Amino acid sequence: MPFSKLKTELDERAAQGLLRRRRTLATPQGVHIAVDGKPYLSFCSNDYLGLANHPKLIEALQQGAQNFGVGSGASHLVSGHFDAHHELEQTLAQFVGKPAALSFSTGYMANLGAVQALVGRGDTVFADKLNHASLNDAMQLSRAEVKRYRHNDVAHLAEMLAQTKSGRKLIITDAVFSMDGDIAPVSELLALCEQNDAWLLIDDAHGFGVLGEGGRGAMSHFKLNSPRIIYMATLGKAAGVAGAFVAAEQVVIDTLLQAARSYIYTTASPPALSVAVLASLKLIREEDWRRERLQQLITQLRAGMRNLPWQLMESSTPVQPLMVGSNEAALSLSEGLRERGIWVPAIRPPTVPQGTARLRITLSAAHEQKDVDELIGTLHELAH
Repeated sequence: MPFSKLKTELDERAAQGLLRRRRTLATPQGVHIAVDGKPYLSFCSNDYLGLANHPKLIEALQQGAQNFGVGSGASHLVSGHFDAHHELEQTLAQFVGKPAALSFSTGYMANLGAVQALVGRGDTVFADKLNHASLNDAMQLSRAEVKRYRHNDVAHLAEMLAQTKSGRKLIITDAVFSMDGDIAPVSELLALCEQNDAWLLIDDAHGFGVLGEGGRGAMSHFKLNSPRIIYMATLGKAAGVAGAFVAAEQVVIDTLLQAARSYIYTTASPPALSVAVLASLKLIREEDWRRERLQQLITQLRAGMRNLPWQLMESSTPVQPLMVGSNEAALSLSEGLRERGIWVPAIRPPTVPQGTARLRITLSAAHEQKDVDELIGTLHELAH
């Protein structure tokens, strides 16, 4: 039976400390959760602003369902495009300072759709080696030539661009790298685009809502506004709901509407989700205290993690990776925290390179100083 080979492969994963498993939450997403029936202090969600269980978002979702029902019933281009979808796209474009936007069901689908629609055979994609898996899959499926530059190495990218003489050129990068927490040199990447007549696709999944004035994201953070930028962000992290969008020049959005397969050939997201995101955007704009608290907690965490045997990687974002090294050591440290009521996931290959297994600590505006103190104290306890 062919199943025996699958079982062998799973056993090999387990032996290497690479077997993944799901854990089941019985509470809303938040700082204090119940997982598999046990209470935990959580440092593992991407709910950076603490909005996933906000009463105003719950109320908006309920009102959206009351007005539009539950399912959209069809793809956007058939009969599944509602007033709420349209209003959200216009609001998102205005929010990030772009002429137009197009909503997608997930960030993965947004990246697949955008890259495949914009480049193909005869074109070249230039990609940071630590980009998210969705960007990697998108560039492979596009059939364009792929050139990967060393992480955040602008000089290496410049060499590659100089050697490429024909076809469309698309540079793709995470804005905030999801497993390292560092920020791409977006201004320098855009300068290379200007010099080499290229586009720049920014995946701002972990920067939207957190970076920039009023949480407007990476473009605001770097004070950039160029027609060469194609901006993607997700709505299930700092925004606390679900979905994603691409914002760009009108001609780019029109092209995606015609050619992005992951937009055209799927049922539209429930319109009630768009109503909830609109409520979220209002909170993101108006409640600067959430970003201010995040920065305070980041400073507190980094100060308290000195003199540990594990290295806290350089990051000014809510993603604070603690480098451990081996898969077994990362799993053991994560389990030690879990036994003490703190949930921080161990991240292992292939999500990160071999030998760089880590704990991915994520902070939320919903955390309090005492929560961070508890994590710091427990890590020091485990270190000794």
